[in-house]
Amino acid sequence: MIHVNGKRYDAPRRPVVVVCVDGCEPDYVAQAIAHGRTPWLERTVRHGTALVADCVIPSFTNPNNLSIVTGVPPSVHGICGNYLYDTASGTEVMMNDPKWLRAPTLLATLAEAGHRVAVVTAKDKLRRLLGHGMKGGICFSSEKADTLTLQEHGVTGMLERLARPVPSVYSADLSEFVFAAGVELMRQERPDVMYLSTTDYIQHKHAPGTPGADDFYRMMDTYLGQLEALGCVVALTADHGMNAKTGLDARPDVVYLQDVLDAWLGTAAARVILPITDPYVVHHGALGSFATVYLPAGADRRVVADRVAGLRGIEGVWTREAAAERFELPADRIGDLVVVSERSTVIGTAASRHDLSGLDAPLRSHGGISEQRVPLIVNRALPCLDRQRRWRNFDAFELVLNHAQHA
Repeated sequence: MIHVNGKRYDAPRRPVVVVCVDGCEPDYVAQAIAHGRTPWLERTVRHGTALVADCVIPSFTNPNNLSIVTGVPPSVHGICGNYLYDTASGTEVMMNDPKWLRAPTLLATLAEAGHRVAVVTAKDKLRRLLGHGMKGGICFSSEKADTLTLQEHGVTGMLERLARPVPSVYSADLSEFVFAAGVELMRQERPDVMYLSTTDYIQHKHAPGTPGADDFYRMMDTYLGQLEALGCVVALTADHGMNAKTGLDARPDVVYLQDVLDAWLGTAAARVILPITDPYVVHHGALGSFATVYLPAGADRRVVADRVAGLRGIEGVWTREAAAERFELPADRIGDLVVVSERSTVIGTAASRHDLSGLDAPLRSHGGISEQRVPLIVNRALPCLDRQRRWRNFDAFELVLNHAQHA
């Protein structure tokens, strides 16, 4: 029995694998199945357990991956974005450092209890967070697969073992390396628990049902079938969905909120933070559907919130306290206001700060409530589950450890 963050998990009795498919809007799965591209997923959805769950808001990579591996929302684990304004130092920083974590991960707790744990993530920005405290396990990224050491990563020689080069960060190969490595580790090292996390490069560029998307899910389906053939209990979920964020002219539909607030309150009086920001902005230009705003002293939050809420393309505006309660966020790590845009709209800072020259397809992005629905699929039939419960992506480990491995 494992206890972590107020939850109880059964110890693994057979190999369990949780897969986080970055940016997996449920329709990607449905369309790939409809087009006959994913036989494993089709069989699993029909004969296993297929739920549609909610991810955490903001619907970004870091907060959701950490929710999945801690089993709790950001209000507990502390990771509320890829990027934040550190009020203590007065600087804007990435949330890649484990110092931002406020709760242990289930992975570290399992490793401490003597279970073999492996983590493979596409981007190195997540590796230190996911592997924090995970003593004696395997944890590495596709992005840095040529720099592995036994001391830091728990394994070496993955390029040679897979006969693959280091993949480009901006490619489907980065995610395929995750799956190929996961299958190889399961064959040779046989971990008790494995967590695989991909990148959403394809989802940012290809809508559900398009050839590029279907090809990606076909690739993924092949590896998932191999994991099942190796005797694994497999759960598949996502960190967030994905939607087109364009106007009728196919150009990005953007509310440049810093420019708006500068006009209202004075230049740089307010500070707009975009938690989607990370080192990999070519495919989304750091434009997402969630922002936090730090207002100058003396500004009337309610008045500013009402004005922002009246802007075209804005779905809602919440004060810090209301947002912390509504979205289960750490109140001390968000601004005076939280702003969420509508399904087809994104939020920017100032127009001059966003380089969109790298966009070679109509913008697709995430971050808002409209990207909250994600798949939660398990390759075991679990007929006794409460289908009326609000399932979350961070229930994935509960499903595989407490239910599916006994089915």
